[in-house]
Amino acid sequence: MKNIRNFCIIAHIDHGKSTLADRLLDITGSISEREKKDQLLDNMDLERERGITIKSHAIQMNFKYNNEDYILNLIDTPGHVDFSYEVSRSIAACEGALLIVDASQSIQAQTISNLYLALENDLEIIPVLNKVDLPSANVEEVTDDIVDLLGCNKEDVIKASAKTGEGVEKILKNIVNKIPCPKGNINLPLEALIFDSVYNPFRGIETYFRVINGKISKGQKIQFMSTKKDYFADEIGTLMLNQLPKKEVLAGDVGYLITGIKEAKEVKVGDTITDSDNPTKKAIEGFEEVKPMVFAGIYPVDTDDYEELRNSMEKLQLNDASLVFIPESSAALGFGFRCGFLGMLHLEIIQERLEREFNMPVITTVPNVSYQAYTKKRPSDSLILNNPTDLPDPSSLEKVEEPYIKATIITKSDFVGNVMTLCIEKRGQITNQTYLTTDRVELTFDMPLAEIVFDFYDRLKSVSKGYASFDYSPIGFKKSSLVKLDILLNGNPVDALSSLIHTENSYTIGKKMCEKLKELIPRQQFDIPIQAAIGAKIISRETVKALRKDVTAKCYGGDITRKRKLLEKQKKGKKKMRQVGNVEIPQQAFMAVLKLNE
Repeated sequence: MKNIRNFCIIAHIDHGKSTLADRLLDITGSISEREKKDQLLDNMDLERERGITIKSHAIQMNFKYNNEDYILNLIDTPGHVDFSYEVSRSIAACEGALLIVDASQSIQAQTISNLYLALENDLEIIPVLNKVDLPSANVEEVTDDIVDLLGCNKEDVIKASAKTGEGVEKILKNIVNKIPCPKGNINLPLEALIFDSVYNPFRGIETYFRVINGKISKGQKIQFMSTKKDYFADEIGTLMLNQLPKKEVLAGDVGYLITGIKEAKEVKVGDTITDSDNPTKKAIEGFEEVKPMVFAGIYPVDTDDYEELRNSMEKLQLNDASLVFIPESSAALGFGFRCGFLGMLHLEIIQERLEREFNMPVITTVPNVSYQAYTKKRPSDSLILNNPTDLPDPSSLEKVEEPYIKATIITKSDFVGNVMTLCIEKRGQITNQTYLTTDRVELTFDMPLAEIVFDFYDRLKSVSKGYASFDYSPIGFKKSSLVKLDILLNGNPVDALSSLIHTENSYTIGKKMCEKLKELIPRQQFDIPIQAAIGAKIISRETVKALRKDVTAKCYGGDITRKRKLLEKQKKGKKKMRQVGNVEIPQQAFMAVLKLNE
């Protein structure tokens, strides 16, 4: 065990985590020339296309130092705020972390957020200044920023370039010298933490674990503590680039386990694996429950695919433990699921993964957040509203509370005015303003979560020319003046387009939604009124005009009454059609709300 080191890489988006992981694999000889490719650990097409890490990836490397062989278990983690749950799970399985900062961009919001996560778990931090080869690199200035943040010495900051390979050897030596070896006792009963799992259609569920105490052997009878179910370890091994089967995995090491489980519900991330015959007394603690921030309905395009969608979601949940869902039904869309996500990018990625990996095209409804309502009958008991349609009758309502967040924005001082204007427009209240350096400012706001769900992140990037970085954490619920905005098509309310909105914005948003839907809904042979309503009061209306069919084309000559007769007949037909006609709503219409400002 004294020669094992478990560490993860944490940083903001685009600071070079995945490229550095590639260099570490090159130098330790973990991959052959034939297997080499950029961003090797980002094995999803989606990750490569977007240039972001979505999943944490574990891989083992062998490193020879001072004539001793060391085993290094690396976990490469995502950098986007929406995937911070992945980072928290990786941190739970490590003793140390490489904190990477881009020499041209300096410290960003997510760097600080992930650093605090690592410090809470008592990890040894090794600061790395990456991209020092760039012409725009401010090596001295950014080194001072890191020293201020960590309270370390200037000499502790390793200057490196993942692109050229400079300083990577020094990083490996520091990992061996500074990161403590795992603490654990091989003679105690088996105790292993599940930090990830993947669905393999041929072999069932593959579970990734970190052994805290004891050892796990091939063929051993094991138990998952949360479900109390017993299984046999059909195959165990360590995670090289490809899985490497072994006879046993000992305390301190990271490995994979195949038991032939087919049911997704039986494996829970954060669960403890122990020996059936000699179980450990208590499960491993310190695994936080996921807190979804954004809720949206996901429905199959064809209602017959409901069960298939459920299976796909369960398999996806194995690979992404931060996805939560419960069944729900909608009058407009049939049966589907109410899903909780960590943010808008997470929602987008899940939708795309369902289509690519499981061939499941889905309809996603307007995203919203979860509110608390108090009724006059029971003013002390709160109702959780994940869906606007659950809102009780306004006459029986005492108050509605909405979730607030503490938003931390780091930006250049030139853009402070723009960022403040945007945040105040989104009902934010500034609580703190700190100059980190002469031209970099940290702004802290208290804001309603509902306001950042839609286009906040995109607009923040555009008002700051891409320089602002953003991170947030929930701070609880506050009383708010909210109304339910309904959208009526052809006189019928569409529940999938309903939303809870602050009273001040309701008229503008209602008007914009009607205008947007008018562009998106295809024309029919009858007029389609689109209305926005608060209760019984219509606040805005647009009409999609009918396609006019020229029924008088076959009349030539003769009296005007012949034409009038045909037009009257058409008028009656249109009236009847409007009574029974269904309006097809395209998928873009459900997401139109997100692009109201474009």
